[in-house]
Amino acid sequence: MKILVVNSGSSSCKYQLIEMETEAVLCSGIAERIGLEMGRLSHKIAPDTDKEEKIVREQTFPTHKEAMELVISLLTDGEKGVIKDKSEIAAIGHRVLHGGEQMTQPMIVDESVKQAIRECFPLGPLHNPANLMGIEVCEHLFPGTPNVAVFDTEFGMGMPDESYMYALPYEYYETMRIRRYGFHGTSHKYIAKKTAEYLGKPLKELRSITMHLGNGSSMTCVKNGTCLDTSMGLTPLEGLVMGTRCGSIDPAIVPFIMEKKGMSPSEMDTLMNKKSGLLGLCGMPDMRDLEAAREKGDKKADLAFRMLVHSIRKILGSYWFELDGKVDAIVFTAGIGEHDTAIREAVVKDLEELGLKLDVETNAAHKPGAHTISTPDSKVKILVIPTNEELQIAQTAKELISK
Repeated sequence: MKILVVNSGSSSCKYQLIEMETEAVLCSGIAERIGLEMGRLSHKIAPDTDKEEKIVREQTFPTHKEAMELVISLLTDGEKGVIKDKSEIAAIGHRVLHGGEQMTQPMIVDESVKQAIRECFPLGPLHNPANLMGIEVCEHLFPGTPNVAVFDTEFGMGMPDESYMYALPYEYYETMRIRRYGFHGTSHKYIAKKTAEYLGKPLKELRSITMHLGNGSSMTCVKNGTCLDTSMGLTPLEGLVMGTRCGSIDPAIVPFIMEKKGMSPSEMDTLMNKKSGLLGLCGMPDMRDLEAAREKGDKKADLAFRMLVHSIRKILGSYWFELDGKVDAIVFTAGIGEHDTAIREAVVKDLEELGLKLDVETNAAHKPGAHTISTPDSKVKILVIPTNEELQIAQTAKELISK
């Protein structure tokens, strides 16, 4: 069985074709600059293997339809293709940012699912319209092939109401569904499952804290295999300091800046989402650049590093209490979490009294795959587990169509 995974953005479209028997990625790629003067598609055959081959095409993509038509052409190419015909694709799994309270589980797409995605446009104005566009393009180009919507908010929907509610007038929840939804849910769900497998215990017994650290970052507290709490909120802006997002701030700052700077709500939203975080603090949203500058004595880079660590440790501490101190493992994942040894070391520094003992040499070794970076006598495991949202989406799609 072959599953195509699609992540459609406003001017881009990422994809992977996965052979589900072996879970091998047959090909992957991204179409960029859709709707602009000249588009670009980067297509990799057998990515991340010694047989990897890259094909780059530049042409105009007026809409996502033309981009996906080129993807199909490359998938079925007589010489370089990985399938003979698009009918070999059993299902198409789509990442959808927001499902609101209607879509609490992955769904095979029908008109009611598409309408639920539309109704969440106000909650995900940048992502949901593009996600729906990707679904409708695939419905047109792959007639008869089931499309499966996997919602980024799904895992967070397991939270109890004391975790997801805000202390605003209750009517705002009733009329506008203002609540914490949580994001990176597909990643957090995958990591919870992999953590339980790695520890050799049932998922329903897992008590863990996952740190998905990348340009966008979030943390999730897992109790009995489900989400007890998560750091992102109504939108992906809440929580940790991120690459370009400010994370949690005093809400009164928002009207204060708007009044002093004469900003519109849209301009303020752009400031907090795209011009703040590490970028706003030191001009460097990429941790590799930031840490190189920090080593050379850049004080703003050092401040940004310390503020990121501080924000992670604050949430780590709160989740520790939510789990009554009974924690099986803390897990680092995503780009920064999987590769940044300095961040990992700083986060767990001086926490031996809580049972967290880092093996400094193992942490610095950059081992591939899931591995332990705590010492053998550490009461709580410190793990690094690579996330794989595309595989989680493909596994979900396979499960649904198999039913």
